[in-house]
Amino acid sequence: MAFVECVLVELTHDDIGAEYRSSNAWGAKIDQYVATDGTGQRFTERRYDERLGWDETQITRADVREQLVRRLSQSASVATNQSHADPVTEPDTLSVKPM
Repeated sequence: MAFVECVLVELTHDDIGAEYRSSNAWGAKIDQYVATDGTGQRFTERRYDERLGWDETQITRADVREQLVRRLSQSASVATNQSHADPVTEPDTLSVKPM
């Protein structure tokens, strides 16, 4: 997906990060991606789950690309899953912003 590749290039050249935000019946989930080297091959992934708190790991550019393409390629937001009595109505969002 060309859009994801453009996002990855911007993360490498500027002091910004990508944030994917979703919600489910148990609360908010946030995934943040920030480049950790000048070549853009290593990223810090910060994950927030309302039940578990924050977690941080190092991942490759290929892993970030795969995760974002998978999420952005979904035909409908995971947040609107009808398997719960009270499905979330807010759509998932991707934003690029200073971290």
